[in-house]
Amino acid sequence: MNIIPTKVSDVFITEPRVFEDERGFFYESYNEKAFAEKIGVDVHFVQDNHSRSTKNVLRGLHYQIQQPQGKLVRVVVGTIYDVAVDLRKSSPSFGQWISCLLSAENKRQFWIPPGFAHGFCVVSDVAEVLYKATDYYAPTHERCVLWNDSDLAIDWPVKDSPVISKKDQMGQPFKTAEVFP
Repeated sequence: MNIIPTKVSDVFITEPRVFEDERGFFYESYNEKAFAEKIGVDVHFVQDNHSRSTKNVLRGLHYQIQQPQGKLVRVVVGTIYDVAVDLRKSSPSFGQWISCLLSAENKRQFWIPPGFAHGFCVVSDVAEVLYKATDYYAPTHERCVLWNDSDLAIDWPVKDSPVISKKDQMGQPFKTAEVFP
């Protein structure tokens, strides 16, 4: 596994070692020991999630103010533009966002530690996203920052108006959102 650092020190992109031949490919998508050694943090995942969305669907920016979730995100069908926003007030990168393209083709994964909001936009016709979470889903603690907040100014690759859930349309502006200490 290759680790690609990002401009936010705790967020990483991982690239697996892929073995391909005429039959197809094989790769180890996750190894707890190798992951901990590479990122320098012991991580224990308790939940796996799988979503399927069509082009221009935008999900996020979600987080849990209590029971915060670290997420290891990957795509098994299609391509997404994945975004993480640092909501840790004590962090030097507070309020900064980082993005990457994840696809079935590039097989990259995006490690988003607890304390970040997460969202993505589907740029292919369809995308299936898998992600591991370090804590359980807790709907009473779930929060959402507006995807198009002008203070964050995220450069979403949305060509037409994105398809957004009613819940996500009700997201809070970054300035008034609950954040982590």
